[in-house]
Amino acid sequence: MTSTTGFELFLPKKLLTFTTHIFQYFGVPLKDASLAAEVLHYSDIRGIDSHGVARLHSYFDMLTLQRINPTPNIKIAREKKSAATIDADNGLGLVVGPKAHQIALQKAAKYGTGFISVFNTNHYGAAGYYAEKALEHNLISWSMTNSTKLVAPLWGAERMLGTNPIAIAFPAKKNPPVVIDLATSAAAYGKVEIALRKGEQIPHGWCIDNQGKITKDPQGMIDGGALLPLGSEREFGGHKGYCLAAMVDILTCVLSGANWGPFAPPFALRQEVPARSVGKGIGHFFGAMDIDAFRDVDEFKVEMDDWIDTFRATTPQSGTNGPLIPGDPERATMAERNKNGIPIIDKVVDDLLDISKKTGVKLI
Repeated sequence: MTSTTGFELFLPKKLLTFTTHIFQYFGVPLKDASLAAEVLHYSDIRGIDSHGVARLHSYFDMLTLQRINPTPNIKIAREKKSAATIDADNGLGLVVGPKAHQIALQKAAKYGTGFISVFNTNHYGAAGYYAEKALEHNLISWSMTNSTKLVAPLWGAERMLGTNPIAIAFPAKKNPPVVIDLATSAAAYGKVEIALRKGEQIPHGWCIDNQGKITKDPQGMIDGGALLPLGSEREFGGHKGYCLAAMVDILTCVLSGANWGPFAPPFALRQEVPARSVGKGIGHFFGAMDIDAFRDVDEFKVEMDDWIDTFRATTPQSGTNGPLIPGDPERATMAERNKNGIPIIDKVVDDLLDISKKTGVKLI
């Protein structure tokens, strides 16, 4: 199916309904299916296209092969007052993540802080979803997850780490919140896939090929190459991205008992299966803090307004409109897509149509 524009526009509600029904098709209960669809929708509506329905076929494949448990018994494996480790029973990460994060929020509301590590889970969507959810409760929250090996460590020439994202969000009073969500790699793997689908090159410094050389060809990375850490090469700060990725790997996996580093199980069928296992599934880590435990909530929010306004007033760099506040691009995209629809590129539309054909669930 090919359009003249290279993409098709979908009404957000229809895309959300389709996604919910696909998860239900596999026996995921309606409440959980709706939650999973909501997490994917968070990405699509904000322009984080690599983590929305572009990944739905991977979930479809994994559920079809029964590599994900649609009705997991999610339980606390170890616990103290403000911290716990969750055994996700190989459940859908889009459901496990929100439920585990909710426990972190509950502990923070009761004890001031809450920390949750999760093992025996899989891909949980965009990290920013969790950070933003906490804002509804006047909590500051961050989330992290490891993922299938795609990133070379600094001065390494093979995949050893996941893209290992980190997200955290801060509420303000009159201004929109500050929402920070970033991969610890130079780019998300999904962006390489999107470039390949569009037939475009990727920026210099994102990836190396299977010879360890910088490449701008997405296929060169996919065929045995690797993403580089955030910052790219050493002289551009790649050591910092590598250290952040290592931190996420340890907090999400070594701490919880999940598979770390090169032993993380694959999410897409075409990805390499690790030679051995050092834990169960992949891992997540959630932290939450009650603002009131540190400072009066309104005072904090007013000061955040001042912080935001001060940075917005920065003298612009030549040729720019000045600094953005973290979260601005996603909010602008969300406003546009809520009004005009979500653009889905043709190759992803084809994936969705394939899912529709195989399940009998109508796409539109």
